[in-house]
Amino acid sequence: MSEVYDIVVIGAGIIGVSTALELKARGRNPLLVDRKGIAKETSCGNAGAFAFPAIDPLATPGIMKKAPKWLVDPLGPLSVPPAYALQIMPWMLRFWRSSWRDRYEDAISAQASLQQHCSEAFERQLDRFGDPALIRREGQLELYQGVAEFNASASKWQRRAAYGINFDLLKSANEISEIQPGLNETFTHAGFTPGWYNTTDPLNWTEHLAGMFVGMGGQFRTCNIQSLSVNADQVDLIADDGMLHAKQIVICAGAWSHHLARQIGDRFPLETERGYNTTFAQSSLDLKTHLTFSSHGFAMSKINDGLRVGGAVELGGLKLPPNFKRARTLVQKAKRFFPGIELKDGTQWMGYRPSLPDSLPVIGPSGRSDRVIYAFGHGHLGLTQSAGTAEVAADISCHTAPAINIAPFAATRF
Repeated sequence: MSEVYDIVVIGAGIIGVSTALELKARGRNPLLVDRKGIAKETSCGNAGAFAFPAIDPLATPGIMKKAPKWLVDPLGPLSVPPAYALQIMPWMLRFWRSSWRDRYEDAISAQASLQQHCSEAFERQLDRFGDPALIRREGQLELYQGVAEFNASASKWQRRAAYGINFDLLKSANEISEIQPGLNETFTHAGFTPGWYNTTDPLNWTEHLAGMFVGMGGQFRTCNIQSLSVNADQVDLIADDGMLHAKQIVICAGAWSHHLARQIGDRFPLETERGYNTTFAQSSLDLKTHLTFSSHGFAMSKINDGLRVGGAVELGGLKLPPNFKRARTLVQKAKRFFPGIELKDGTQWMGYRPSLPDSLPVIGPSGRSDRVIYAFGHGHLGLTQSAGTAEVAADISCHTAPAINIAPFAATRF
């Protein structure tokens, strides 16, 4: 009879690697699998942010008034390619319902609770397994062009204050330049969040944690899980290189997770926020902190000795070809916002952020079998919420009460 693994973690992005590492540290014997390798999908190319102050869902009240623009402005901060508009309509209806005031406030409360837990879990992960040299504690500037744009953000900062998030509001270009020199003076206001951290490189960070996992005796296997089934005694997995059997599994396959979940009868309204960026190995800009350009939907962050310019949201699924005009548009904006900046020989990239309509991940057991645990759907916050998600998933697997209320993240909420 073939071996039955203790627990198989499917997906070796930052969520899966962190989960496998946490399980190993608790005395479990996980097998980590991925069809491509460690951090070969979205986890390798994100902005590198641990964005703990970010508690606002994508679906904000009144956002659907902007929906027609998403279809006609393919280079805007949020867009829906016309070729995908009909396919995404059911998700958009759920997204619209999530923007109603009752659900919106509940989503903020749940996200704030998870973010606080993830911030604390990150410090524990860093203390036990991390390399402090891979972490930058330089905060974030959220930038606004003019007083009207800044005033429109007032409710966001009021919510952050209500949840105990530390920040400073800056109300002049001079105050901004004390933190980040060189910006176009049209940026007159900003919010600075010191509790926002970055890794020097998200790929290096994930590979480092994976190395810790393997060094502790953890097993990693490159294979594609094509199907799965659950019976009374185990979960049977059909991979492209043979059969696997496990007492439990954790599905952390990002934007592909719902395809596996569907095979045991769980259906999730998971969509894909396609994000674009360009990474420059060298830059003339001395970036002092992570920069977020709120109304333009993009960010600038240091990656090793270079610069990454990217962001925006394109709700376009997994199959449409990338539209790298979006990446070029963001670089052009960066050049306008930093007069004189030199950016050459950039590498373009597109990643698939797994997004649920309420902007909350699924973290918890399947409603059909407690042998299946889900940990996916983190949208923009996969790196941010990786350590905290790993702890909660390990708690569930080990039949320990999680440190937070996980009902808002339940697999059965849809």
